[in-house]
Amino acid sequence: MTNSVEQVVTRIWTDVLRPDPGRENLSFFELSGQSVSAMRIVARVESELGVEVDISVLFDDPDLDAFVRAVAESAGDRAGEAA
Repeated sequence: MTNSVEQVVTRIWTDVLRPDPGRENLSFFELSGQSVSAMRIVARVESELGVEVDISVLFDDPDLDAFVRAVAESAGDRAGEAA
């Protein structure tokens, strides 16, 4: 599941933050992330993956890899609760 999570989260990150090529892994604030973009990212992750992510994760200023890990951990937590 992690690979598909990574792909979806990467697509959402780039769709919302629109980094220049080669700059995808800058941090949320380095990519001019704001509260509106944070809400859009979290809403799309929840909609497309069914994974709830606390919006505060984005305000901790993660880069793409760190955000993917946070979403994957949340997805793993959710899978563990369903078992």
